[in-house]
Amino acid sequence: MSQSPAPVPEEPAHRRTDPDAQVPTPDGGGLSCLVTGATGYIGGRLVPELLKAGHRVRCLARTPAKLRDYPWAGEVEVAKADVTDAAAVREAMRGIEVAYYLVHGLGGKGDFEEQDRRAARVFAAEAKAAGVRRIVYLGGLTPVDVPEEELSPHLRSRAEVGRILLGSGVPTAVLRAAVILGSGSVSFEMLRYLTERLPAMVTPSWVHTRIQPVAVRDVLRVLVGSARMPAEVSRNFDIGGPDIMTYREMMLGYAKAARLPRRLVISVPMLSPTLSSHWVGLITPVPASIARPLVESLRHEVVCREHDIARYVPDPPGGYLGFTRALQLALRRVQEAQVTTRWSSASLPGAPSDPLPTDPDWAGGSLYTDRRERTVAASPKELWRVIEGIGGVHGWYSFSLAWAVRGWIDRMVGGVGLRRGRRDPYRLRAGDSLDFWRVEEVRQGELLRLRAEMRLPGLAWLELSVGKDAAGRTQYRQRALFHPHGLAGQAYWWSVSPFHAFVFGGMCRNIARAAERGADD
Repeated sequence: MSQSPAPVPEEPAHRRTDPDAQVPTPDGGGLSCLVTGATGYIGGRLVPELLKAGHRVRCLARTPAKLRDYPWAGEVEVAKADVTDAAAVREAMRGIEVAYYLVHGLGGKGDFEEQDRRAARVFAAEAKAAGVRRIVYLGGLTPVDVPEEELSPHLRSRAEVGRILLGSGVPTAVLRAAVILGSGSVSFEMLRYLTERLPAMVTPSWVHTRIQPVAVRDVLRVLVGSARMPAEVSRNFDIGGPDIMTYREMMLGYAKAARLPRRLVISVPMLSPTLSSHWVGLITPVPASIARPLVESLRHEVVCREHDIARYVPDPPGGYLGFTRALQLALRRVQEAQVTTRWSSASLPGAPSDPLPTDPDWAGGSLYTDRRERTVAASPKELWRVIEGIGGVHGWYSFSLAWAVRGWIDRMVGGVGLRRGRRDPYRLRAGDSLDFWRVEEVRQGELLRLRAEMRLPGLAWLELSVGKDAAGRTQYRQRALFHPHGLAGQAYWWSVSPFHAFVFGGMCRNIARAAERGADD
């Protein structure tokens, strides 16, 4: 009698083949790798690919709690450090063979070039002192024959960081890419929303600039493969896909891939980068502060001058993904709600980052609170389902116009507004962006704490939690907190507090009702 084969254990989700990322199999013993920017778009995708390639990974993060809910969190070490803190970086470098530098000041204000310069110098010096065998840096592709002083500040800073790392005395691979296409990437989101929301567009002249986009799958493959470059290799490498096209062609190509009617694109010369970035910020979820450096980088042609990377990281059998295929993969991931990281995964520079204060820390200070509670005729599980699904397409369960107006006001003053949406329509993890909030804490089935990233004269949090009352019935608890900054903050709280009954009261009632309807269904 034949026997059925023993079932094969299912591979963890983050170890399965990802259409957005396909990297080489390990060709020897694993290396110890340090990844900076692990909470960001590329870093959050690179970590599982390094693990699949057999490497050991240590993540450097300013806020380790943001990595707690990633599916690979239990397989990595986490070192708490800021890249400008030499002592902390030195400790994180202990025993490291390959160090990935994936941090930069996109969207930053003030002298971000000096901040980038200082962070790169610290990283370079500590890597050298720790005996690191290789640095891998993902930078920006710079245009041919354009003096560096004429580049945008952000492209100029990327180039300078590359030079600092190359001058560290540690063999360094500086990978330079232009537009990176993948589900959740800022370039993809900008292209997507511009094309989907505008059947006819009056656009700046930069839509005729030639660009060489590259799929995030190929970027990740090269990043992983660069870890094993020979020690004598220390240089810049241009990486790009097989297609060279204008941004106008990219928009028309997106419309075709997404099966939209053909778009009418008319360019005009008078839209400056500043006006263009505000235009992008108005139409897309990408705020103007981040859109501006992207727009500025598109003023000049960004096309690869060489493909020498293939000597050390061979091209895949079918070659690099073309523009259309990269779009198809990204769209499929969006439609299937399988976006592992987004451009908004990383906190925006200047956004509030203070954790929720404890009462003793605020003795003598002002901390305004709006509390609501409601007994719910549904199970705790059903109530939590509604809480965890809040925001994005599901909305905020109260006075939709008020939320929309608040989002528009935030956009007009340079904030993120409501359009960032959610990474996943049903599940949240610490560090996720959620409209104009950031998930500060999530305890499954119990508590969701959000920290406001909108422009405010103070700090604000919103807590939604599940509990039980004395009779054992399901209890919904809601708490909004605001710590004002100065007189403007005090005035803000008292000016909006009359509307709390409509906004927060309505939210409390409607979340409870939604849970009860779900229980009935």
